[in-house]
Amino acid sequence: MTEKGADRQISNMPEEVELPRDNGELVFDAPWESRAFGMAVALNESGKYEWPEFVDQLAGEIKADPAEEHTYYEKWLHSLAELAVQRGLISESELAERTNEYDTGARNDDDH
Repeated sequence: MTEKGADRQISNMPEEVELPRDNGELVFDAPWESRAFGMAVALNESGKYEWPEFVDQLAGEIKADPAEEHTYYEKWLHSLAELAVQRGLISESELAERTNEYDTGARNDDDH
């Protein structure tokens, strides 16, 4: 997907999954949120999946959590992880290992 194509698809996401914005600018409350956003876009642009696949995965996450127990970007990250596993980009065990590293503080990319 070209950069303009990616921008257009991101800008035209359905209302139920559209990105948080303030005055038209994307809003990220923490650095990991912008990294998760960038990873999803980069994987799409490198041909690992089509953007509508990611949007469908995200819509499913949002519908599954109607009480808003998780933030938008927590749902975004879970959608990305699920799609990455489905596409064979990472195994479930590798994902669990990386998640544990962040949860326990063994890995912290904010320090780099």
